[in-house]
Amino acid sequence: MPKPKHILVIRLSAMGDVAMTVPILRQFTQQYPQVKLTVLTRGFFTPFFRDLKNVTVFAADVKGKHKGILGLYKLSKELKRLEIDAIADLHNVLRSNMLKLFLFNKKCVQIDKGRTEKKALTSGKTFKQLKTTHQRYAEVFSALGYPLDLNSPTFPNKVILTKKLDNIVGNTTKPLIGIAPFAAFKSKAYSIELMKEVIQELSKTNTILLFGGGNNEVKILNDIASSHTNTINLAGKLSLNEELDIISNLSVMISMDSGNAHVAAMLGIEVVTIWGVTHPYAGFYPFNQNQDNALLADRDKFPLVPTSIYGNKFPEGYENAINSIKPEQIVSKVNTILQKKPHMK
Repeated sequence: MPKPKHILVIRLSAMGDVAMTVPILRQFTQQYPQVKLTVLTRGFFTPFFRDLKNVTVFAADVKGKHKGILGLYKLSKELKRLEIDAIADLHNVLRSNMLKLFLFNKKCVQIDKGRTEKKALTSGKTFKQLKTTHQRYAEVFSALGYPLDLNSPTFPNKVILTKKLDNIVGNTTKPLIGIAPFAAFKSKAYSIELMKEVIQELSKTNTILLFGGGNNEVKILNDIASSHTNTINLAGKLSLNEELDIISNLSVMISMDSGNAHVAAMLGIEVVTIWGVTHPYAGFYPFNQNQDNALLADRDKFPLVPTSIYGNKFPEGYENAINSIKPEQIVSKVNTILQKKPHMK
């Protein structure tokens, strides 16, 4: 049976999940440049794929014309016009499974999310590194006849900033440190008061760029920026394309176990991740990152970690487990990374 020449890649999900697919697709396009990929995702995420050759984004309007069963049927009719040979379902949820029913005559491989192993990890039955999500993505393409080598990944070059963006970050020659202090759940978000201590120390010799979204986060970040030197709040000021341009120029990103960690990683930026009730063993560690860059909650004090995969479930008293990580640990880790970079020598 001939290998597919045009693959539909389904990833309708949150920012971090979509960002995790990008390094895998970059490796695919370099190893199999003759194959066309169409990524089905939310239109907002289109900039993530901007530098990938032979990759086209098909925007799904899941809250509008593609909502519900009828909307998915309409979507399937639109997709059929693209003459796709096969489907790589990197989502594997009810919506993608329903869509595949409408595309029944196409070869399809869906991701094995490893739910049984993850349940064993969060229940305390096991405590070991599970297969990474990136490996699980690669297995989907391997099953379609395209095995991937992820051992020597490449990343896009940093973007030369426009005059507008240069002015926003202050035309500085100091190292740019990104900080994304928020997460979907409180148990995954480091204390703002403790993060201020991190910013207070790092802003002495670096420029701090704050990332976030939503009115409440913008307000918090504005307050932080106004009370610290060399600290700039970018939240609510930039398009996604512009944010990616600036992130590509960072020396390091500090992030929770959240989407910003994966966005920085997909651009090849070194990331210091801060973990609360979740854990890298579940397989969601940012792509190609040094394992030493993960700062973990103290398991001597919080032995049940990880309590869930996404951080939405935890026993009483564990919501602040992340704060067992000391600000000095974060500062020390960042300084160690900076000292290894050419411009710091």
